[in-house]
Amino acid sequence: MTISDIVTVLDATLVSGQEFMAREVHSACGADMMSDVLAFVKDQSVLLTGLCNAQVIRTAEMMDMICIVFVRGKNPDKTMIELANARRIVLLTTEHRMFTACGLLYEHGLRGGAVT
Repeated sequence: MTISDIVTVLDATLVSGQEFMAREVHSACGADMMSDVLAFVKDQSVLLTGLCNAQVIRTAEMMDMICIVFVRGKNPDKTMIELANARRIVLLTTEHRMFTACGLLYEHGLRGGAVT
């Protein structure tokens, strides 16, 4: 699945990273606690979260994630967008709740990756 496919499946809006929409993603995780992402997530390409602050971008970078989807219509601020652009991380937002967004991606073949 590509990031462009995720936009379609989640009826998401691209916030930043248009040039990376063709990137392939093979796994995803959903979490609001970045400590859980750091402790338990491995080899995930996409992070779905309702948390909307710069810590999310930094966590994604540390975990080599290439795309962040903000659920429940959360919108990153200018600082977050600039940080994501500098890290080449795509930012998307969707009106779906976390459970629904994860379910839709799973239904379309995207799975969770390894857990540390």
